[in-house]
Amino acid sequence: MATRQHDDIADFIADLMKAEVNRLKLNYKVSDRIMIATLTKNGREQGRFPDVSVVNLDIWRANRSAYSALREPLQLAVEIVSTNWEDDYIDKLDEYQRLGIFEYWIVDYLAIGSRDYLGNPKIPTVFVYQLNDGVYQVTAFRGYDRIISPTFPELELTVDEILEV
Repeated sequence: MATRQHDDIADFIADLMKAEVNRLKLNYKVSDRIMIATLTKNGREQGRFPDVSVVNLDIWRANRSAYSALREPLQLAVEIVSTNWEDDYIDKLDEYQRLGIFEYWIVDYLAIGSRDYLGNPKIPTVFVYQLNDGVYQVTAFRGYDRIISPTFPELELTVDEILEV
């Protein structure tokens, strides 16, 4: 169950991305209501609802009457970390990589993930994973670092701005 702060952060990021789509007239849909079909490591299909999804508008509009989960990869998925942080860092990372989601953000605003990811001391971090030849390459952003997004290269956002939400 997401806290109100969790939801506020997701809304803040989605609003900024929607503003970029409108400002630059990008061919994307940004939403918190897109279900995607993923496969677990053992091949079991399941549905995931990223906290923020960015999908190519042509893919979204290809079957507008569909009720089913989207099977095509998103352009970008954002997950805001909560108490089940392993899901974001391990399970979803693996599923999203295999599905071919181009860009994946893990927003660990509470620094509750493992020290293996966050370091010691643990510091709130935004991890941006970018698909490169089918494998995610990760960049970590902290504090006043401007988050670099391949999908939104002109986005002006720092980790500290997220923490102030």
